[in-house]
Amino acid sequence: MQVTRRRRDKERRPGLLGRRATVVTAGTTALAAALAGTAVASTTQFGTDRVGQVTGDGQVVSSDQYVAPYGDRLLLQKGKIMSSTVSPDGSRLTASITDGGMAVAVVDLKNWKVQQYVGNNAAADLRIPGNDIGQEGPTYSPDGTQLWLGQTDGYRRFTVKPDGSLADPTFVTIAADGAKHALVGEAVFSADSSTVYSAVNGQNRVVAIDTATGSIKQSWAVGNAPRDLVQVGSKLYVSNEGGRPARPGEPTINSYGTQVPASQVTAATTTGTVSVIDLGHQKAKPASITVGLHPTALYAKNGALFVTNTATNSVSVIDTRRDKVMQTIATQPWTEASVGYEPNGVTLTQDGHLLVTLGRANAVAVYKYRNALEPVSYVGLLPTDYFPAEITTVGKDVLVTNTRGIDARRTTTAAGHATHDTTSSLTKFRLPDDHAIKAETAKVFAQNGWTKGAAQVANKGRGHTKPVPVPARLGDPSTIKHVFLIVKENRTYDQLFGDIAEGNGDPALAQYGENVTPNQHAMTKQFGLYDNTYDVGTNSAEGHNWLMQADNPEYTESSAGEYLRSYDTEDDALGHQRTGFIWTGVQATGKTVRDFGEFQQFLTKPAGATWQNLYCDTKNMAATGQSTAYPLVSSSPIPSLNEVSVHGFPKFDTDVPDLYRYEIWKRDFAKHGPANLNMFWLSSDHTGGPPNGAAQVADNDLATGKIIDQISHSKYWKDSAIFVVEDDSQAGLDHVDGHRAPIQIISPYARHGVVDSRYYTQITMIRTIEQILGVKPMNQKDTAATPMASAFTERPDLTPFNAVPNRTSLTAGLATPPPCGADVPAAQNPNAAPAPKAVVPADQQTVAAQWDSWKTQQKLTGPDARADFANPAQMNHFDWYQVHDWSTPYPGEDKIFAPADVPGAVIPSAENDG
Repeated sequence: MQVTRRRRDKERRPGLLGRRATVVTAGTTALAAALAGTAVASTTQFGTDRVGQVTGDGQVVSSDQYVAPYGDRLLLQKGKIMSSTVSPDGSRLTASITDGGMAVAVVDLKNWKVQQYVGNNAAADLRIPGNDIGQEGPTYSPDGTQLWLGQTDGYRRFTVKPDGSLADPTFVTIAADGAKHALVGEAVFSADSSTVYSAVNGQNRVVAIDTATGSIKQSWAVGNAPRDLVQVGSKLYVSNEGGRPARPGEPTINSYGTQVPASQVTAATTTGTVSVIDLGHQKAKPASITVGLHPTALYAKNGALFVTNTATNSVSVIDTRRDKVMQTIATQPWTEASVGYEPNGVTLTQDGHLLVTLGRANAVAVYKYRNALEPVSYVGLLPTDYFPAEITTVGKDVLVTNTRGIDARRTTTAAGHATHDTTSSLTKFRLPDDHAIKAETAKVFAQNGWTKGAAQVANKGRGHTKPVPVPARLGDPSTIKHVFLIVKENRTYDQLFGDIAEGNGDPALAQYGENVTPNQHAMTKQFGLYDNTYDVGTNSAEGHNWLMQADNPEYTESSAGEYLRSYDTEDDALGHQRTGFIWTGVQATGKTVRDFGEFQQFLTKPAGATWQNLYCDTKNMAATGQSTAYPLVSSSPIPSLNEVSVHGFPKFDTDVPDLYRYEIWKRDFAKHGPANLNMFWLSSDHTGGPPNGAAQVADNDLATGKIIDQISHSKYWKDSAIFVVEDDSQAGLDHVDGHRAPIQIISPYARHGVVDSRYYTQITMIRTIEQILGVKPMNQKDTAATPMASAFTERPDLTPFNAVPNRTSLTAGLATPPPCGADVPAAQNPNAAPAPKAVVPADQQTVAAQWDSWKTQQKLTGPDARADFANPAQMNHFDWYQVHDWSTPYPGEDKIFAPADVPGAVIPSAENDG
């Protein structure tokens, strides 16, 4: 794809306190420095480029990468591609899609356009119930007259019309087994189309379905989480992403009600297998072949079966005559990091090239292949769009489907961007010669920021090294000893800081400006404003993974069409990378960790622990110093995290004020002091609890301010750094990009009073924490990220932060006032946007009542509360209407809608998509 460099925005606005941070703008610095052997990485490349900009290196996306795919691109604007298949005659590619109210897209390959959309969106060409789609499929029958799409508890069966479009949808049911749904994986037709073999992911079995009656004729128990399925002669091969069944006494972790072999430290699976079913001896127990971790895609040709081992970054080559692994191909193109490339698709070309998609590297790895016995030779890489998921050939053409296309850049009528404005893409090319592939390899390295010496380790024998805030080498001393990571929920930059004139904001999108978030606004004035920072994830299932693992593993990425096996993966071993989490990395260095709610899964609450009672209990604790009258218990199924968790600090539940969480933390801080890494989950700014949205955001803001006030007035302030970040930015609009989010750095060593417009992401922030604490990066993503050294200074300013009172009532919108009385806020700033009045106009009371009824069904409160359960389009509208006192339509619309009428309301909830 040919791209052109856009003229860089040279506009400079006056900075806070009259100055701006120095910015880096060199577009080729990383590559040049790599040749010189200097330790730099990807962020250096971006300078002040913003997500969505097209440069000479490609289009900037929110994951520390450029995208500029090799070949031709067809952009899909109605959701993310989960999987795809080509019709038997090669004329159509049909993809399963999600996150846009669609379930299927049929692409006419000859005319290179989308022919048909199927889903429950009003704009669909064919309507079907549900939007839940499995990780694999859909599947054509051998004669091309049927298409089967995996959905929860079965398959949606379509008739394929002569023109290639789909019609006549019916459902073939596979019954749930108690709480275990039939989360189907790949389906394979028998040669005569009388039988469909199905990998039933949620029930750890493969079944044979009679296509005439829909009845199950045979069932075989296989490994954990069977996913892909292929038939070779009389044998079925199935990849078991969760590996083999656990043996007695073996360490395990839960995954969808099954205890799977897993590490008790990283909570990641420790086995991977391929089951072999002999159809000629159907009563025989399936055989098992050991492969790498998280086996996903299978591809069979010429007596060989290729298995992508996504978590161990390799491809196993199995001789299907002997059912034995003959070689294992490494898919680790960058020597600086061994994991995190996530191979997830594989095929062979007519001329004997083996092609492997590397999902998290936005690339196709090319190898020369002769047979299963002869080792392959590595040729190089070809760039793709964002997160390639499937690869196949049609004649000499190579087709790649890319889950995220060009990121969340879908064209909409809204006056801004949102994280659910997802795109996907199909790219097509002819395989170039080896010389051209090697040239493209350099582009892939540049687009990923893969440079030499990206994670240099300190040389302990070279004498004394002066401590600096962010050391250049891992293990060198830092002036910072205590890191605080405060994770919040769901806000874009413009929602909070769009009203700050010195930054790149849109005041019209500032839902929670200075009168709602006076503390965070005060922090920007004192400690600096970062107006070009991005969250990577689309929702909480992804966002917390990016913060805890510097990645959203392929398992979670590919589960987004259904999310029934797990949403937040705290309680699912399949969602964890084998290199562990940020806290296990800290522990490996011998340093300490203390967790306050982050990545917790379970919560118990005593009777009477309503929001109102906890609010009054908070006031009593603050006034008297007493302990809580309503002790809550939060915990994690991950042993290494549970051991360092403060269990009285509750996880996500919008029925708990964040000020209550502050009081619990304050007592622990006074008694124990801080650990080296302290993690928090302050979730009231998710909104949806008993008070209205502005009240909950104000509660979150005040709790954050009080925590920073407490730390900055303590003896630990002199060597502390506090990072304040949203887990994702999905709950609103931003005029630059839906992934742009408010990140704050609070420290004596933070560069005070500047506006920093460098491109930063959650990944660069996590890498900064790793660099400060001497933690080895977890994967290729944080290895490639540049630490945010430029956001710090070696000359500390020890001035503490003084929390300011809330200006928005914390009890606004409550149906029942608290027994201790309503909150009376401080005076508002007359120059800031007014706080909402929490009064519904008479002509909007009917529609507001419908929204109140809708809210009660969204699992926002209580022990079973789930972040992002609510439909994101509806949640965004609800928050907007509340904060504008039900008098202003959502940006880009001309009226206030009832819940069922919201455009985009078909975007599935968290049980189908977050």
